[in-house]
Amino acid sequence: MVKVLAVLYKGGQAAKEEPRLLGTIENSLGISEWLKKEGHELIVTDDKEGPDSQFQKHIADAEILVTTPFHPGYLTADLIEKSKNLKLCVTAGVGSDHIDLDAANKKNITVAEVSGSNVVSVAEHVVMSILLLVRNFVPAHEQILADDWNVAQIARNAFDLEGKTVGTVGCGRIGYRVLERLRGFNCKELLWFDYTDLPEGKSNKRTPDFKRVDKLEDMLAKCDVVTINCPLHEKTRGLFNDEIISKMKKGAWLVNTARGAICDRNAVKKALESGQLNGYAGDVWDVQPAPKDHPWRHAFNTLGGGNGMVPHYSGTTLDAQARYANGAKDIIQRYLAGKEQNPANLIVIDGDYASKAYGQREKKPTGQKPAGP
Repeated sequence: MVKVLAVLYKGGQAAKEEPRLLGTIENSLGISEWLKKEGHELIVTDDKEGPDSQFQKHIADAEILVTTPFHPGYLTADLIEKSKNLKLCVTAGVGSDHIDLDAANKKNITVAEVSGSNVVSVAEHVVMSILLLVRNFVPAHEQILADDWNVAQIARNAFDLEGKTVGTVGCGRIGYRVLERLRGFNCKELLWFDYTDLPEGKSNKRTPDFKRVDKLEDMLAKCDVVTINCPLHEKTRGLFNDEIISKMKKGAWLVNTARGAICDRNAVKKALESGQLNGYAGDVWDVQPAPKDHPWRHAFNTLGGGNGMVPHYSGTTLDAQARYANGAKDIIQRYLAGKEQNPANLIVIDGDYASKAYGQREKKPTGQKPAGP
């Protein structure tokens, strides 16, 4: 018998009414009956904070941990040290920065995620967020909810996306798709900055209108809109601080659907209040769920708008949930059967990084000796 611990989010009545909400504790990624039938134990919880939480109680003897980026169980180095049986960590979705990957390597724990499961969903959310900021949509909608009508107050800070320069920090599978979707808006320039090249199968020969910029500060100075689409690791944590934001074009809009901790919470709020930023939107927070006093909940530009923040849901549409639930099950099935994992899903294995997604690291030719029960 293998003990599987799944840290998911509570769906409540919505999950009861909508069984396709697979990322919830109620629907448990659709793997509950399957694991039970196979003779394994599944513990599902949303209780993840503090030493008395169900997460910390059961991680001590769990062999497989499953969690999502939307309600992450933060697997720190000290918890990994206490997890005597842990062999596999599965991210049902994309983004495994809630796990101390260096510590996982030291303990020879495999970390895998469902590569590509969120790319379309997040790219669409980015485009939506750009538009709602540029068009000043949220204050306009709030007027209607308040039974008000003041076109001038809204139009004074509403613009067209056409003719604007947009840049992405990170041009992997999501960043590239964002630029693809922006083509129809006739932007002045579509720019990208990344330490690595375009995704496999993509090239600037096919996309000559996507222009690479070698220095981040040079791109920021030109952009009316900046969208962050890079992973969180030691070189991107706190990247958008007071200094970097000061390099941006004054009055630019910033969208972050990557990871909240890439942006300094107080730097963003100050930049909005000073007018350095005209808006900030996204769905990722540096702590999730975000506390009620988090400054991004009530951070506004000089005209009282510019806030497009929502809960972390861009990559957990019903379509995405089907993809990441199926992918998570496949990863667990392969582990239980002693089969090799899909290399595209591997983050760390055999004590080393299998992906460059978490910094400029060389892929290790592991020969992949799959762990199994």
